[in-house]
Amino acid sequence: MAKKNINEMSFLDHLEDLRWHLIKITLAVVIVATLAFIFSRFIFEDIIFAPLDMTFPTYELLCKTATYMQVETSFCNDEMPLILQNRTMAGQFSADIWTAILGGFIMAFPYIIYQLWKFISPGLHENERKHSRGFIIISSLLFFTGALFGYYIITPLSINFLANYSISARVDNQIDISSYIGLVRSSVLASGIIFELPIIIYFLTKIGLVTPEFLKKYRKYALILVLVLSAIITPPDIASQIIVAIPILILYEASIIISKIVIRNQNRKLKKHA
Repeated sequence: MAKKNINEMSFLDHLEDLRWHLIKITLAVVIVATLAFIFSRFIFEDIIFAPLDMTFPTYELLCKTATYMQVETSFCNDEMPLILQNRTMAGQFSADIWTAILGGFIMAFPYIIYQLWKFISPGLHENERKHSRGFIIISSLLFFTGALFGYYIITPLSINFLANYSISARVDNQIDISSYIGLVRSSVLASGIIFELPIIIYFLTKIGLVTPEFLKKYRKYALILVLVLSAIITPPDIASQIIVAIPILILYEASIIISKIVIRNQNRKLKKHA
């Protein structure tokens, strides 16, 4: 049966359409997660546990920088003062399953965006669809860039700071595997979502909830929010917070430009049809 025109669809028809898109998304995540589970040894040893090795690229770069500036730092240590442990019977199995699901979501992200786009695109005008064809590519690139930023910047900074932080020599850092993986997961996902800010601002501007003037007016409050957010997702040291805050502020400024372009195009359409 042919698919109904968007104007002919009822509320239940829209829900049914959304349901099928969500089913396709779920199947894609499950398929990719299954592959991730099969190659879990590689994912754990070469990706998730890699920031525990002091040869990790971020540590080597920061160590060279600190050495050049003649600053003493823990980035030049021989090993990470941290031991991972599992304290529950199903702990390692659960870690394997949830890591596979996370990997499935991240690797299937372009397809997820594609399905969401197929759901919302029929509600757009032909001209709007034509100018938004790069949406899937751009949003995927932003997400993967954010995920890499979280993995190579936020994750190693957090691990190094927390592993070397000590209130007493009597206390050893024997970290539960779920706590460690939770830190890696939240750093990567949070960064990936934060880097979607320009896309979010684009759609909020399209529906009239955000304007360039609004973004400019509350820029100083956004700066405070960014600093607070940086303090939450990074160790409580100024250098790490600045490293995280800079790209977020750049994304905010880019969002203002995007909002201006959207408003300008909308004004042109109004003048053309006036």
